[in-house]
Amino acid sequence: MAILTQKDEDLLALLRLNAREPVASLARKLKLSRTTVQDRIRRLEEQGVIAGYSVRLASPVDKASIRAYVTIAVEARRLVEVGRALSKLAQIEALHSVAGKFDLVALARTSSAEDMDRMLDVVGLIPGVTRTESAIILSTKIDRR
Repeated sequence: MAILTQKDEDLLALLRLNAREPVASLARKLKLSRTTVQDRIRRLEEQGVIAGYSVRLASPVDKASIRAYVTIAVEARRLVEVGRALSKLAQIEALHSVAGKFDLVALARTSSAEDMDRMLDVVGLIPGVTRTESAIILSTKIDRR
């Protein structure tokens, strides 16, 4: 496991806000040299602390879609099979195993309410799924990803 310094934590916080920020700008904000920041980024990538970079959709594009948290109850011993089936659905952005009355929580995104309804029907028909509940996301109050 990597040991992170306060400067590493500060660098990661800046990268979470904008992973495409130029190294020179990051260096100024951190009061470090550009070379030091480049070396820290490379080390964090090699240690697996930074696993990759992703795309965050612009607000108008993001707001045009429907997102929902879908809680899923699964028959005993069918969790792996259900997880595999869910991973094949492009609308599922994230899938989490959880403790409680449900076994899985999925974050789903579709382009319309009708598409969400169809996708939820597909999830409900997966062998091993016993029950689902959905919570449509109305707005995001905080997003620190």
